Amino acid sequence: MREGSVVRNTKETRISVELNLDGTGVYDVKTGIGFLDHMLEQLSRHSLIDLKVRAEGDLHIDYHHTTEDSGIAIGEAFTKALGERKGITRYGSALIPMDETLTRVALDCSNRPYLIWKVNFTRPKLGEMDTELFKEWFQAFAQAGGVTLHVENLYGENNHHIVESCFKALARSLRQAIEIDPRKADAVPSTKGVLGGTL
Repeated sequence: MREGSVVRNTKETRISVELNLDGTGVYDVKTGIGFLDHMLEQLSRHSLIDLKVRAEGDLHIDYHHTTEDSGIAIGEAFTKALGERKGITRYGSALIPMDETLTRVALDCSNRPYLIWKVNFTRPKLGEMDTELFKEWFQAFAQAGGVTLHVENLYGENNHHIVESCFKALARSLRQAIEIDPRKADAVPSTKGVLGGTL
């Protein structure tokens, strides 16, 4: 099993993450932010990555630190679980419709983090959560997870649908990218022979 765990404690947040890339999409998520919990549950369910998250943060200030730091911790656990990234398919993409909304994600588990975010919202908040924080989560995950990540909402009207389709598209893309290629299960999928750093 490809598993990773992280404990991240700062003056702003205390977060623990356990994940299993070879799971069945079992989740147990408690961040103190209901909408973020819902999105991380979608991520787990549709990627088939088992995910346990516990987060305590300075929610009396706002949701920024907890959102960003949960992305960092999940990304770090993801990197640990991938190890040398041998045998993975490496690339993944998905087009996810959700009612009137359509979102596209393409990614490369290259260990060269980068985020392209082409997602716009018509409301500043979903419930009590600032919509601008979703970009922060994706940026944090991409950086810590070593993922080149392109997220583009092609069209949509409902902000809930837009966000949820982004997480589901990420999930399906990750599911594809982390699959072991049976024809090259012992090799790093790069002509460099390594996926890491600035190579």
